Order: sequence, then C-alpha cells, then structure tokens
Amino acid sequence: MKLDTPLSKKLGLKYPFVAAPMFLISNKEMIVACAEAGILGCMPSLNARTADALRADLAWIRSKTDRAFGINITIGLTAPERVAADMALCVEYKVPVILTSYGNPTPLVVAAHAAGSLVFHDVIGLAHAKKARAAGVDAIIAVGAGAGGHAGKISPYVLVPWLKRELGLPILAAGCISDGRQVVASLALGAELCYIGTRFIASTECGAQDAYKDRVVAASPDDIVYTDQVSGIHANFIADTVPQGMSPERTPDGAKRWRDIWSAGQGVAQIHEVKPIGAIVEDLAREAHDTLAGLA
Repeated sequence: MKLDTPLSKKLGLKYPFVAAPMFLISNKEMIVACAEAGILGCMPSLNARTADALRADLAWIRSKTDRAFGINITIGLTAPERVAADMALCVEYKVPVILTSYGNPTPLVVAAHAAGSLVFHDVIGLAHAKKARAAGVDAIIAVGAGAGGHAGKISPYVLVPWLKRELGLPILAAGCISDGRQVVASLALGAELCYIGTRFIASTECGAQDAYKDRVVAASPDDIVYTDQVSGIHANFIADTVPQGMSPERTPDGAKRWRDIWSAGQGVAQIHEVKPIGAIVEDLAREAHDTLAGLA
C-alpha cells in the first residue's frame, strides 16, 4: 500500500489527508499551511462573516498558493442568498474543491463542474449518499461514529467499505483519524482520502482559543458527549463545555453555541500536543509509513 490514491494524485496532494472544515475555527492561514504541507486544507464559507469577507479571504489564499484547497458550503443551514453568493465566489476564484452538506447539492454541482471544480458531499448513511450520487458529486465524505462536530452512529470500519461498495464513488473516511495508524486503516478499508478535523484543532495556525486547543490535548474519549441538545442535530462535544439545561432553543449561562461549547471527536485520544500543521502532517505520514513497514 502506498500513501497516494487516484484522488490525491488528481488534486496534486503529497499525502491523502484533508484538514476538515470546522465552523468558526478553520481559517485562511490553515488552508495555506496545509497547501504548503501537501494536503488539502478546507474551511466553511461562513467562517467569513459576509460574502465580501469571503472574497477577501479567497483573494488572500490565491495570493499565497496555487495548490488545491476546499471551501465548505452548508446548504440547508445557510441563507439561500449567501449560498448563491459564496458559490459564485468559489467559481470566480476557481476553488478546486467544494464540500457540500445539509441539503441538495445539485445546483452547486452543476456550477462547480462548469468551472472545473470537484464536489465532495458529507453523509452519515446510505440514503443521503445515494441522493448525493444522483446529484452528480465526485466523492462522498463518510462521517462515522466518533467524529467531531455533526457525526453519525455507524462505525467507520463499516461505513467506508459499505458506501464504497454501494455507490461506486471515491470515499473520504471521516471520524477518529488522528494518527498514521488510523490513516493506514482508512486506506485499507477503501478510502481515497482521510478527512481529519479534531487533530488540526491542536495546531498553531488554527483559530481556536488556546484554552480550546489545550482542552483537546488533555481530553480522553470519555470526555466526549454525543448530543443533539446544542444544535438540534447530533454532534460530538467536549462534555464539560456543554452547560446543564442546554437545549436547541435555550443556551443557559450566557454561553454561545460553537464559540463556548467546544466540539471535538473521540480522536482526542491520540492528540498529545499543539504543533504547526506542517509538523502534524509529517507526524501522520511518518506514523503511516512506520505502520506499513511493521505490517510488511
């Protein structure tokens, strides 16, 4: 097994890793650092508070790198006007990868393909994956149990090969990938890219508060809670940041969702320090190569 795949080669990546887009904390600096490290960096379009701010971010990214990166558009959680504006900017700046979620990606697929971009859609099960395939997406992000943020209930050990067999599309493995051994396992299951979020919270470039990064380093899987009481959709959070009496309609104690209630996945178990993204990527690659050598 090699640390490249048809999809990583198509995107010109050195390693088959994706820094997953994380609400509020992924930023343009992370995207450029990922590009320099040879992986695909991504951020949600809504991390730029306005379309004009997104334009400025895309212009800055384009001034710093000509390598692949991705922008996530959360269709069903974003005002339609903003979806249209963000997609138009992605087309204008020739964003190589559009990551779609929470809605029908068909119009975005049409626009992306006309501009020569790829579309990856995230799912937690087969039903929505089939709809995404019908919409013409280029790959499916299989978000398994234990992933940070919104996550499903199906083990990645089942979800990745199941979706690959049923759909015949490239699959990105998402959920609990924090070291090179898990990278190798994901590729062995048939994934073409490894979608990594929580590991990159503990990076120097990440926009998370230092206290948040430190909490990710200190946490264990026992500290992660899977709940729909924050946003109305089941997601994983660091349990002691979720206030008592939390509900989708009410946030007690003045806390703000996502800003003060910190998301993380069960992959915290393999995260032990805050490092620059380049160092994290090299760690992942070295661990993966060592794992392959050990198996051989």
